[in-house]
Amino acid sequence: MVTLPKAVLLCASMLVAGSTLVAQDLAIHCGKVLTINAQDEIHTPGLILIEGGKIAYVGAPKEYPETVKRVDYPNAWAAPGLVDLHTHIHTGGWGDINDMVRSVNPDLRAVSTMRPNNPAMRVACAAGVTSLFGIPGSGTNMGGFGLLYKSKSSDRFDDAVVQRVAGLKVAQDSNPERGAGNFAFGNSRCGMSWTLSNTCDRALGALRQGRMDPFLRDLMKVMSRELPVLIHTAGARGVTNTARMWHNKYKTRCTISHGSFDGWKAAEALAEWGVPVNHGPRTMDFRSSQNGRINGSGAEYIAAGVPNFSLNTDSGVVPQEEFFLQGTMTARLGADSYTVLRAMTIHPATTFGIADRVGSLEVGKDADIVLHTADPIDPRSHVLRVWIDGQSEYEYVEGHQRF
Repeated sequence: MVTLPKAVLLCASMLVAGSTLVAQDLAIHCGKVLTINAQDEIHTPGLILIEGGKIAYVGAPKEYPETVKRVDYPNAWAAPGLVDLHTHIHTGGWGDINDMVRSVNPDLRAVSTMRPNNPAMRVACAAGVTSLFGIPGSGTNMGGFGLLYKSKSSDRFDDAVVQRVAGLKVAQDSNPERGAGNFAFGNSRCGMSWTLSNTCDRALGALRQGRMDPFLRDLMKVMSRELPVLIHTAGARGVTNTARMWHNKYKTRCTISHGSFDGWKAAEALAEWGVPVNHGPRTMDFRSSQNGRINGSGAEYIAAGVPNFSLNTDSGVVPQEEFFLQGTMTARLGADSYTVLRAMTIHPATTFGIADRVGSLEVGKDADIVLHTADPIDPRSHVLRVWIDGQSEYEYVEGHQRF
């Protein structure tokens, strides 16, 4: 019989642990391991050891303690969990957060709309998407700040959220122009440029004066390069002007998001300036350029040498579970398939400063591991198993899905 003091101590210990199950130490044996590390190492067959939710070993099979649980998938391919930097599924279907009263909202945070373990996240997990940047909509020029989270099955907010304020979302052209018509100064491209520059200058001024402005607090972190900024922009003109402002003028950790239509024509300039592109949901151009062919825009960015080129879904524009298909079509239209895998794993992780935790299978990183029946971007393959932080989050067994 448990006495009252012992029962109290037991409950207290569970609270300290956050009621989260401790990840079990595992040895994953599989047919092939795609590390996506700097050396692009591939191990056939391969072994991944997990200790305390982290990767403890990646390489050829070797001996390990008998106390470690062994799982065998002799025909499976192991790869890192996919990382999508442009998503809107964190609300669980309640829609984007858009404050349409002001054109700039640097004090707005999407984290308040987060619904952990919502159905869209579970489907994302089943497709191998484990890390996501959830952002406000693009109804205004400066939508606010997004959050980084993982597609875990836990209902606890702190289990899923990696970083509450992880980066700024800006919409430099296209969508905000629809708000009040193209002839309204505030919604024209020149008006957006002035409004955004004015707000950034105010944040820079507060930084230089050592003054804390509650309205600009998070934006000041962008201007000091503490936080990145993801900028919705499209077309060659929009992409070029956006990069000039956020990279050349303000020298922020900016990433061009979308860059669709004929945006790929600015690829050489972006490569020269060192500006990353997070491309999607459109990954081809067959109308804007009017050159008589289908242009694989992702392949064009990669060929030009754009650093840390990555892909996105803008989910739910493209369903989150079809993120792999963004890679499939990018490879189909001319890009190297392994480079495409990097564009969905280590490249976005590097862009947002989380490559020390996710994006590749390396010792010390989070054990976010996905097992596929074959090549991860082959549409004929599917996901067999997903671990996030060493916890089993999804399993496909004999035609049945287990979460």
